[in-house]
Amino acid sequence: MEEIENEFEYESLVDALNDLKQKGFTHDFNIHNNSLNSSQNDIVLSPKDFEIVKVYRFEGMSDPGDNSILYAISCPKHNIKGTFINAYGVYSDDISEELLKKLNTPTPS
Repeated sequence: MEEIENEFEYESLVDALNDLKQKGFTHDFNIHNNSLNSSQNDIVLSPKDFEIVKVYRFEGMSDPGDNSILYAISCPKHNIKGTFINAYGVYSDDISEELLKKLNTPTPS
């Protein structure tokens, strides 16, 4: 598993996304049909295709809608890195058990 250099806590989701993009995490993934999809190059990743490099949790101070989880993702199969943002709590996406298990697997510290 790849390590993210100069690891620190980010002040905001935007700060984290900007820093990760500079570190090569350039694909933006979304959930579609129980997989992660990137509109760039029409890439579709099943849970077995990617590794979660790091997970960041952000909680809004005044708005529960601001609660989100940012995943830094690596896919050796396609030689790409990217990010996936998911809300948590009542706002979380409806996803398959296999993908949910993958996203809930803790990453090494």
